[in-house]
Amino acid sequence: MAVRGSVAAVGAVPGLWWGAARAAAGLWGRCPRRGYAADPAQSPPTFGFLLDIDGVLVRGHRVIPAALEAFRRLVNSHGQLRVPVVFVTNAGNILQQSKAQELSALLGFKVEPDQVILSHSPMKLFSQYHSKRMLVSGQGPLVENARALGFENVVTVDELRMAFPVLDMVDLQRRPKTTPLLRNDFPAIEGVLLLGEPVRWETSLQLIMDVLLSNGNPGTGLATAPYPHLPVLASNMDLLWMAEAKMPRFGHGTFLLCLETIYQKMTGKELRYEGLMGKPSVLTYQYAEDLIRQQAERRGWAAPIRTLYAIGDNPMSDVYGANLFHKYLQMAKRDGAEEQGAGGLWKQRPSATQSCASILVCTGVYSPKGTEPTQPAQGVEEAPFHGHRDFSFSPGLMEASHIVNDVNEAVQLVFHKEGWVL
Repeated sequence: MAVRGSVAAVGAVPGLWWGAARAAAGLWGRCPRRGYAADPAQSPPTFGFLLDIDGVLVRGHRVIPAALEAFRRLVNSHGQLRVPVVFVTNAGNILQQSKAQELSALLGFKVEPDQVILSHSPMKLFSQYHSKRMLVSGQGPLVENARALGFENVVTVDELRMAFPVLDMVDLQRRPKTTPLLRNDFPAIEGVLLLGEPVRWETSLQLIMDVLLSNGNPGTGLATAPYPHLPVLASNMDLLWMAEAKMPRFGHGTFLLCLETIYQKMTGKELRYEGLMGKPSVLTYQYAEDLIRQQAERRGWAAPIRTLYAIGDNPMSDVYGANLFHKYLQMAKRDGAEEQGAGGLWKQRPSATQSCASILVCTGVYSPKGTEPTQPAQGVEEAPFHGHRDFSFSPGLMEASHIVNDVNEAVQLVFHKEGWVL
């Protein structure tokens, strides 16, 4: 099932697919300062947090001081979280276990692997592709990540390059000195996994295109490129992300933009995705919601989790995604639980979650301005849309429920709204 088109398509289709898969397996403005007095009334949690990592908790390898303050409020004297928390990052070039260990060391309390959602984590649900021979692009522990997601037969871009040396010709130092024999024993590739930005973009772009244009047989040539092309699953649509540098860095969304543009230019057709994962995809938020529910059940918190608070620094991925998920929740609530899953094979279970509020912090990608986008000052241009092609621009979805300085203020805001002791 291709995930593409308008906001309505992106919001509704992945939600329906999620049900079947589970059965089968104010943006602009100055950041205000807030302070709240402690409220002695406290009850079992009916809310949970979805926390972005880069730009909210850390900048590169440095923890943001406000994150330590926030977790002093979130963790009790026994080192346990007072409310369910899931870390939702669009990073993907790391193992889930390693990310949990990294967060544990930075934040000073034990983060379990099942509290961490990487951009590609929902690919576990795409079981129809797990047995297919897939070309995988990215960096870091690629094969380990792909296998952890359920993919049994993967080929890396480097392995493909070694099998067909004449395909990689941009770097003069890597061009073969002699013409190698053509191979006819290389099994056909049946799909493409894009797990994160690679290191050598020119190599990955070239070889992915070769696979798509040759229908999985890059050692041969076809007179006409097949369309629809082989299935493509991608995660992390962030155009930019924030590290130690003063300006944002290219993200995997920039790589996807390059691939889509090249494919369109060469074929005259649109590159299509069978699945787009990571924020702002509704599928990622449904996956996170499920982990929040499981976490609450393990802790013995009987009250259902009614509200999720998504804290992030990127208006396009964090705010847009949380608001899109909130919109989906309202639609599901209005339409009831009789909504059919993909193929009409499964009726979606009603969710206890009623709302998802977006909280934007000013410690990462977002930089507060003095003007509102709906009422731009004379001579001031509106910011360009940094979202992915398949997520239509919708100004309402770009407006955060709250804007605060940092994650500590965000936690204080939520505790105040929920009547919790700070």
